[in-house]
Amino acid sequence: MTRCEIHRFTFNPFGVNTYLLYSSEGEALIIDPGCSTPQEEAILRDFIQARKLQPTRLLLTHAHLDHVLGNAWIAREYGLQPQMHRLDLPDLERLVAYAPLFGVEAEASPPPSLFLAGGERLTWSGPTLELLEAPGHSPGSLCFYIPDQEILVSGDVLFERSIGRTDLPGGHHPTLLQSIRNVLWALPDRTVVYPGHGASTQIGIEKRENPFLREG
Repeated sequence: MTRCEIHRFTFNPFGVNTYLLYSSEGEALIIDPGCSTPQEEAILRDFIQARKLQPTRLLLTHAHLDHVLGNAWIAREYGLQPQMHRLDLPDLERLVAYAPLFGVEAEASPPPSLFLAGGERLTWSGPTLELLEAPGHSPGSLCFYIPDQEILVSGDVLFERSIGRTDLPGGHHPTLLQSIRNVLWALPDRTVVYPGHGASTQIGIEKRENPFLREG
């Protein structure tokens, strides 16, 4: 069975988890590049260089500013443009205007090279990624699921004993709860969840212990 490694970096004042998936052949996928300073860019670049990796995709779980602050640098460094859900394009386009409202500066992101949607599969030299649509935190929130390894990169949909906020433009609390119960709860309980902020968890643990979603 083809497997991949997953490495987490935590970047920027918002503590965003940026993930690097990489195969034994050296191909790498970058998910949610939160790097916002030269020092953070160097951390990601040095890791990639030390392992002789070749990034081939820049994937976004969603386009809130804290998850895309590194898009412009990734484009310059590796020639990659973001791949994301079409419904989150307005957030990407508002990046420069929104950033000062949150006390940060941002460089405009390059436009998407590909729009993604739930039900699609992404193939590369590592295990296939299944795309799961889970709106509510944002209209176009996507989760990346690797069934061969029971790994889920959940973005800001599901956290350890918490869920994504829904008070930003495009957020909708009932929709988020429905996405989690209908989409994520269908995954095996032992699936490891790698969220957009904070520590990893498991689907089964969140079913039992998440105060926002506890069953029964």
